[in-house]
Amino acid sequence: MTLLLLIAVGALAGTLGAMLGIGGGIVLVPALVLGFDIPLEEAIPASLMCVVASSCSAAAGYVHKHLSDIRLGLSLELATVLGAIAGGLVAALVAPAMVAVVFGLFTLYVALQMLLVRSPQQEPAALDDYTPTNYPLGISGSFVAGGLSSLLGVGGGPLKVPLMTYGMHVPFKVASATSNLMIGVTGAASVAAYALRGHLKLALVSPLVVGVLGGAYVGSRLMPMVPTAVLKRLFALVLLVVAAQMLWKGGEGLWPSILK
Repeated sequence: MTLLLLIAVGALAGTLGAMLGIGGGIVLVPALVLGFDIPLEEAIPASLMCVVASSCSAAAGYVHKHLSDIRLGLSLELATVLGAIAGGLVAALVAPAMVAVVFGLFTLYVALQMLLVRSPQQEPAALDDYTPTNYPLGISGSFVAGGLSSLLGVGGGPLKVPLMTYGMHVPFKVASATSNLMIGVTGAASVAAYALRGHLKLALVSPLVVGVLGGAYVGSRLMPMVPTAVLKRLFALVLLVVAAQMLWKGGEGLWPSILK
């Protein structure tokens, strides 16, 4: 029964991850911690492996459909990988409860950004009718996204999609597809540090990856057909639920130490 539930959770995470460019980690980490009572230090590397699988499944379809901006993705990915390596080194020094609180605050911020802040420009009629701007902002933000990928197991997508959409004036669907292209490399760089410390459990990862691969295939075919406004609201709603869950979980771990 647990095996089937893990596959189902992976399928849901893969579908949402492929549609929204977040890799599914932002769903998997709280689901594993809160629903399966998996320690955070084991849930994060399992999530990162699933991010790699989701990227492999979804990115090929998006490149074939000319939704991914390969030039933009390559420009931002070097900074993201450097940030992921730095984050993986720092992760061993940070308490799991503190990571959960940071995760919650981060996702809450992104959700409110998507719900309350309007895009500075309308989505172009043709998805290739745009020019990315603010490359210094994109590169520095990608470094931070890489660090968060290692610390939180989310592949950096929850930061990079809004960063490209609002900071670099890239259409949301292109940002999502480009994020899917990048997060696989980011996740692979991030998971290495966890694997070396023995936190990567293949018995946990295997059923999740099966579900994620199938879900990402479905999500990559649904995304071009779903209106952009619906995708943005779905993105924000998923993050709001996750933020509430992780802030509660992290608070449970931090309050006893604060009150002492």
